[in-house]
Amino acid sequence: MATIKKYTKKDGSIAYQFQIYLGIDPLTGKKRFTTKRGFKSLQEAKIALNRLEYEVNTLGVPTSKPRIMTFKEISELWLENYKLTVKESTFFTQSNAIKNHIYPNFAELKIDKITPDYCQKIANKWHGYYKKFHNLIGLTEKIFDYAMTLKQITFNPMKSIVKPKKKDTLDKYEAPFYSKDELEIFLKTLEPYDMHYYMMFRLLAFTGLRKGELQALKWSDFQNGNIYVSRTLAKNAEGGEHFQTPKTKASYREISIDHTTKLWLMKWRTEQKKRLIALGFNANDNEQLIFSDEENNPFYLDYLNNFLKKFLKEHSLPKITVHGFRHTHCSLLFEAGASIKEVQYRLGHSDIKTTMDIYAHVTKRAKNQTADKFASYVNF
Repeated sequence: MATIKKYTKKDGSIAYQFQIYLGIDPLTGKKRFTTKRGFKSLQEAKIALNRLEYEVNTLGVPTSKPRIMTFKEISELWLENYKLTVKESTFFTQSNAIKNHIYPNFAELKIDKITPDYCQKIANKWHGYYKKFHNLIGLTEKIFDYAMTLKQITFNPMKSIVKPKKKDTLDKYEAPFYSKDELEIFLKTLEPYDMHYYMMFRLLAFTGLRKGELQALKWSDFQNGNIYVSRTLAKNAEGGEHFQTPKTKASYREISIDHTTKLWLMKWRTEQKKRLIALGFNANDNEQLIFSDEENNPFYLDYLNNFLKKFLKEHSLPKITVHGFRHTHCSLLFEAGASIKEVQYRLGHSDIKTTMDIYAHVTKRAKNQTADKFASYVNF
């Protein structure tokens, strides 16, 4: 039973107050009390007390309102859960996108104060400078969705925007890759440079391996003239690098290699043993990396990109990226008559649409070459 008490205010005037027990808060499990004060008369205090007791008895215990968090606080809670659903490399990439591009615009804002107008402004800003701006919009939407789950907001302001149109960019399948003749010139130029580099790029071009898959290969993965792909080198959550299983089931695969490349691999195995012994490492370990640095660790992920850029410039060769050798392999497979399903399996494409897109591009190039051949033949 609540008791009304009289007290003296700082200015010397008399006022009345009471404290009432509200019951157990269903959200926290704790007892709840509330104190009301400042009533000018006993009668005024009684009326307020009776009204509050009626509300508690009729409507139940009022629940505590959650503290409204900032966007960053919500985001950090969401990231803790998101981390458990993706590979470390994906988490590293996405959390970096949040920290570098989303936080500068949203981090310290109260989640319930962010409006669709503001979200539209930021989305337009991202569109102006960031190629993958749609990814930023998607991540922000997910964080707002999580805020709704936590009862911090009642609607998702990012879902109310008009999404900017993606910019017309160079088709990724029209990015630089080598023809058969260009590949031959590249490898002949590289061969006398160093067997280590030659083998890495020959294997990329003749198998279609991804860079991370190549750098994760052990000699135990080379059996009966085939290469077995079961792991890849990737970024971890802290920004370092580690070996991890492939992202998709299709990436687990067995790749046959041609006779000449097999012979080159065996030559490299012999040469590598000499180098490992000279550096003081066990040269006969079957779990030895096929390609490693002078400390017998995997090369960092950007190592081949940096080497290739420098090598192409020094020898005035056509521009190409490390990933371009994978596309080169795919294109040459189609030109050699391989089926779409064969190429899909060999390259580890989980979605046949990826293989079809490359096939369409190769077919387009072949048609253009046919026209050139005709024009050259008639010559008028």
